[in-house]
Amino acid sequence: MSSSQDPYQQGRTGYTPQQLPSPAEQPAPFGLPGEPPRQRNRRKLWIILGSIGGVLLLVILGVVILVNVVGSATNQARVLADDFTRKVIAGDTSRAYDEYLDPALQKQLSKEAFISGVKSLEMDSSCQPAYNDLKVSTENGVKSAEVVGQISCTGKKVDLAYRFEGKDRLLMTNIKLRPAA
Repeated sequence: MSSSQDPYQQGRTGYTPQQLPSPAEQPAPFGLPGEPPRQRNRRKLWIILGSIGGVLLLVILGVVILVNVVGSATNQARVLADDFTRKVIAGDTSRAYDEYLDPALQKQLSKEAFISGVKSLEMDSSCQPAYNDLKVSTENGVKSAEVVGQISCTGKKVDLAYRFEGKDRLLMTNIKLRPAA
């Protein structure tokens, strides 16, 4: 057969068959079989997720710092109050006076008056301290802690209120130990 006598072209002069778009030009939502799917631009998603992650990290870091700062000051005040109270209950009032009272308070309250005042409460080994309120604050680099509670002994109770202040080391600036009403 000759190319001039092609049976398919007879009677159709000037006709050009429609060209179908090639598979590469035709957009397919899922791609063709065997062809990798198109990559989506996820830059906006990563920016949003990164921002949310950064905010969460800052919140967590803030909470951890706050708990450590406030918690450590509160724990320090509780330990001071516990140590002082245990020495007083054990009868080691002279040492408690020397170690925990601020020099300004020592000028107001003599060692002899402190010792005789504590002895008059007649506390013994059955006494246990319990703190109802513990407030800690810092102002201009000076830490302060107020401790309020009660010492429960067999047959009696003693009210207590301490105030500690200081920059590095907290010392007692105010004290109240008296029989509960």
